Amino acid sequence: MSIYYVPPINLIGRGCLAEAKAPIQSLEAKKAFIVSDKFLTSNGTVKKVTDMLEEIGVAYVIYNDVKPNPTVNNVNNGLKILKEENCDIVITIGGGSPQDCGKAISILATNGGVTKDYEGVNKTTKKCLPIVAVTTTAGTSAEVTINYVITDEERHVKMIMVDTNSLATMTINDPELMIGKPAGLTAATGMDALTHAIEAVVAKGAYDITDSTALYAIKQIFNFLPRAVKDGSDIEAREQMCYACFLNGIAFSNAGLGNVHAMAHQLGGLYDLPHGVCNAMLLPYVEEENAKVAPVKFRPIAQVIGMNIVGKSDEECVDFVIGRIKALSEEVGIPKSLKEVGVDNPDFDKLAEFAMKDACAGANPVFFDKEKLIKLFKKIA
Repeated sequence: MSIYYVPPINLIGRGCLAEAKAPIQSLEAKKAFIVSDKFLTSNGTVKKVTDMLEEIGVAYVIYNDVKPNPTVNNVNNGLKILKEENCDIVITIGGGSPQDCGKAISILATNGGVTKDYEGVNKTTKKCLPIVAVTTTAGTSAEVTINYVITDEERHVKMIMVDTNSLATMTINDPELMIGKPAGLTAATGMDALTHAIEAVVAKGAYDITDSTALYAIKQIFNFLPRAVKDGSDIEAREQMCYACFLNGIAFSNAGLGNVHAMAHQLGGLYDLPHGVCNAMLLPYVEEENAKVAPVKFRPIAQVIGMNIVGKSDEECVDFVIGRIKALSEEVGIPKSLKEVGVDNPDFDKLAEFAMKDACAGANPVFFDKEKLIKLFKKIA
């Protein structure tokens, strides 16, 4: 038996934010706690949501101090305001950082304790406050998953929480909110989405339903990410990336991820690097290793991205997939090394130690020991 988790209400497609009034009203919230960042507040994105709340008579308070790779301090500051303002619903607006921060705040509001208490898998006992997750990037899929990640500033570690109680009540995936995003951000978040989808297919927990959604997402990302990077106002490309992000999110939320994420989390925690860039740099090298034990997993991936697999060996399919991943990364401008993003002397020993303990590592099809992880980190140095 498999259990499939997905938010109960999902609005997807261009202009869908305008259709959110009635679903939000049905939640009967009195005061919303809005979690976002200063950029999305200054560029008018948050106002699009608050205008809607005013129309339906829902009061709100805005917390926009969330930083990239949100921290325990971000969560604690937000929780304090939520309690002081007596908010009964959380509305997250942004990419993965506001989504993850909002989940953590919502979990602590109902369960008490501190974020570290819930590191790991299903450590809570109570459902979080209702969350309406409005995404503005097609990448992390944090709005639809049972996962969230918070950086512990003291340990310089990204804590991974996998918790069914953190699942959003409603998601809003409107590509019109993504128009004009910078090419670098579009590329990084798009490659993050590709990593999610490929890891979901390769993961030990993959099954027919997760494969179906992940494989479609992979196909669309290869088709539309270069267009979205090249022209930030290409609404068709933005919309298709939006669908891909939603589909790969529900895939990996149920199938699991793997060692790309286990390793990328450590780079983000130690060096505060963009998560999508770390995933993109690591993806081909980790999957080359995974393919040694699970080559058959790469046949359907090769097929959806353009290979006629009839008569082809598993190894030929693997080579095709790895080559296409590298080519896509180069096409959209992903850095090739840690040196390019300002990390000259990585602590390989610490990175490997932490990666072995990461919650995502357990879903990888094969165990990577410390020596293997160090070798893989060095490939991107």
